[in-house]
Amino acid sequence: MMEEKIEQLKAQAAEAIQHAAGNLSELDDIRVKFLGKKGEFTSILRGMGTLAKEDRPKVGKIVNEAKAQIEALIAEKNEELKARALADKLASEKVDVTLPGRTQPLGHLHPLTLTLERIKDIFFRMGFSVEEGPEIEKDYFNFEALNLPKDHPARDMQDSFYITEDILMRSQTSPVQARTMQKNNPNTPIRMIAPGRVYRRDEYDATHSPMFTQVEGLVIDKGITMADLKGTLELFLHQIFSEDVKIRLRPSFFPFTEPSAEVDISCVMCHGKGCKVCKGTGWLSGFAFGMGVERIAMLSYGVDDLRLFYDNDMRFLKQF
Repeated sequence: MMEEKIEQLKAQAAEAIQHAAGNLSELDDIRVKFLGKKGEFTSILRGMGTLAKEDRPKVGKIVNEAKAQIEALIAEKNEELKARALADKLASEKVDVTLPGRTQPLGHLHPLTLTLERIKDIFFRMGFSVEEGPEIEKDYFNFEALNLPKDHPARDMQDSFYITEDILMRSQTSPVQARTMQKNNPNTPIRMIAPGRVYRRDEYDATHSPMFTQVEGLVIDKGITMADLKGTLELFLHQIFSEDVKIRLRPSFFPFTEPSAEVDISCVMCHGKGCKVCKGTGWLSGFAFGMGVERIAMLSYGVDDLRLFYDNDMRFLKQF
């Protein structure tokens, strides 16, 4: 009677394994049903205490043989289902090698980066070093080291982003000059430029931005005069624009430099004849001791709105 029950269970398990759906989860459910801790064959083994002593070895042997056969069937079905799943996956992920490849679009340098690299290259060829400093700066380096103490009236002209009373977002790259002079031997000549982003509470319009890029220059040596400044800037402007550009220096007030002058260049749009860009004067202002990279980029590429450099509009950026 017990032998017949074992054969029936074995047949049921074999049929269930044979017709298992194409997933390993269902196959595992069949294993648990027949071979698990609470499965059919485990129940038979636990109930062997009710059998006659002489029948127990025989029934135990039959149960173990049946379990081994079922385990073999499950292992065979398991390999079959895994192979089928792999074949389905390969079929679904098949690549048509005759299709044209998917090209990865390549980016390019931003127009401001291109302009800044040109500026640095020109000054580098003139013997200038490129110095850098932190954008989050101490008030001491941003103002006090530039002869603008806390009670100086020229502070009223500054619209700065302060983080604490003594820490701010630098409003010019002049702090780099102060840091460079501090770390250099006083008897060692200095010829440097300081490029970088600066921050001021300014309007965000066609010609202004709360963040912009600036390049300042500093030369310290014996016998340096305003003529050297004019010659340096004239050479730079001829390199960045063209040999036809003219330059003029106008006396002007800057609270931390003396003597001070603003530098004008002849309009690169009308070549000095007068147009709406230069407001009919034939001259463009925009250079002092430092220069704005955005302004140079606008003139170099004929851009009439500074905000375009920061809008991240691919239609604009793809032109460069």
